[in-house]
Amino acid sequence: MSPDRPVAPRSTGRFSRRHLLALAALAAATPLGAGLRPGPAGAGDEGEGDDDAYQRAFQQLLAADPEVRLHGETGREFLYRPRQLLVADPDAQRVLAALRKAGHPATPGGRFAGVTRLRFDRETEVPAVVAKLRDPRQWPEQPVPRVQPHHLLVGYGNIMGNPGGPPQVAAALPAPDPKHARDGAGVTVGVCDTGVWRLADSRHPLWLGGSYLPQVDDEDPLYLHTDVLGPQGGHGTFVAGVVRQAAPGVSFDPEPALHPTGIGDEEMLVAALAALDPQVSIVNLSLGCFTQDDLPPLPLANVLAGRRQGGVVVASAGNAGTSRPAWPAALPDVLAVAAVSRDAAGLVPAPYSNHGSWVDACAVGERTSTFVDGRLPLPGLPTRQFLGYASWAGTSFAAAHVSGRLAAVMTGNGLDAEQARQFLLAQPAWHPDYGVLVD
Repeated sequence: MSPDRPVAPRSTGRFSRRHLLALAALAAATPLGAGLRPGPAGAGDEGEGDDDAYQRAFQQLLAADPEVRLHGETGREFLYRPRQLLVADPDAQRVLAALRKAGHPATPGGRFAGVTRLRFDRETEVPAVVAKLRDPRQWPEQPVPRVQPHHLLVGYGNIMGNPGGPPQVAAALPAPDPKHARDGAGVTVGVCDTGVWRLADSRHPLWLGGSYLPQVDDEDPLYLHTDVLGPQGGHGTFVAGVVRQAAPGVSFDPEPALHPTGIGDEEMLVAALAALDPQVSIVNLSLGCFTQDDLPPLPLANVLAGRRQGGVVVASAGNAGTSRPAWPAALPDVLAVAAVSRDAAGLVPAPYSNHGSWVDACAVGERTSTFVDGRLPLPGLPTRQFLGYASWAGTSFAAAHVSGRLAAVMTGNGLDAEQARQFLLAQPAWHPDYGVLVD
């Protein structure tokens, strides 16, 4: 972000001090993942498995958050903000009138990215209201209004899908290969994620030092309390390291769009995108969401359609192991990235990776990268003590690799980002529904 440019205001979806204290109390009283069903034998003192414990830790934090709701219909799940409805600006007044007539009083609560937020003054089953408003029978001789819940996004490490495992402690990375030191030089990648570790520049001088402008409002809060990491505290620092491994000369601009729990919302992502430095030509979004009726989310579609000409947005496909479209990856102008894994036979589709005709490319999802210092305690398992490096798996990291490779192709071939995208995607598809393989 340019130092002389005003910072876009952050969403009120950020944790309040009261909420942070509540999370700290929860974590102190109940170790992350406590109370889980038994896992595979030998996984820990009580047979607890990494994946189950990590998933339960995330679910506990969701349950503690009064600003999170889950629509749990099987195969149609999504997370959303309670008591909020987003309406396309031109449709706001007639939707307001219809809601009041139906006994759902709502008031305008601000605008962003071409939508008006309507707030209900009481608990309301928002998905049911949306379904009713989307019913053409409610709008005889009128166009159906564009309405949706305010969807929540999650960071795609391994949250909300298989294998659902936490980061693992890893040894330090070797120094960058001098032969590739200039790969990506002059290119800036925007990383809209959890932010970046306050000490990333000094603790990772070979990989991250001098590659971004440290700013207080771009810092990842990391911790639930003391040095206990949130489930995705450090995710943005990990992603940035993967980008730099693919293109060691690239610069990046970190902008927070997620809490260290791994949760954000559409308004937070819109604000992060608005705060990116104008020099950013590639935007990496290692996050996403499912939506009601699998329709594209209005704010994200609006803001990403307005990206500058020649720029490219790369997004992870998600980790639910499904062909159901995840957003923003499934938007037509976004480069959607799935994950592959290595086994004895070579590269195979990663079992956790989303896939489908909307996926453009794939890359290895298991990566070792720059991380943070902190503890991740899971019940029945040894506490993980991280000292700046980790290994992790997910489409988040496949996408980050593709973003770095785009930057390397740009400098290696004298191309802009869109031309580099076309260059990468010109190869035959590696596998149906996984797109082109990017090494």
